Amino acid sequence: MIHNIRFRLFVYPHENEYELHDGLINVLGDVEVEREIAEGINEEPIVILSGRITKKKILKDLITNLKSDLNFDRDDFLDKIDKKMDENSNLFIRLSKESAKNKELEILDGGDSIHLKIKIAAYPSKKEIAIPIVKELFA
Repeated sequence: MIHNIRFRLFVYPHENEYELHDGLINVLGDVEVEREIAEGINEEPIVILSGRITKKKILKDLITNLKSDLNFDRDDFLDKIDKKMDENSNLFIRLSKESAKNKELEILDGGDSIHLKIKIAAYPSKKEIAIPIVKELFA
């Protein structure tokens, strides 16, 4: 039901990179994390932690954890699915960085967060075909 998941997390100078890296591992499992340094608006360095998950076991475990551990209103989430997807059947979810450090999953609607881009296996790859798949996945 899922082809892959891309993740990205921005670490700002006032944040502890090691805590946030551990938070990623807490919520995503045993994934390979790439590290890149970029320049922020004030010319301060920003670390970008990112990667791509393609291993089926990790994908399945992550979705199972999302369904069982998330602190969120499932009906509200499913009602907003249309706004959280693009036309190419990618589902975008933001998770709280602070909650991840505590091994908890919390969906956010915006702000500084862990960005997940979930490629839904829909054929053809269209939003209107992917939405029922996502609803079944998170039901």
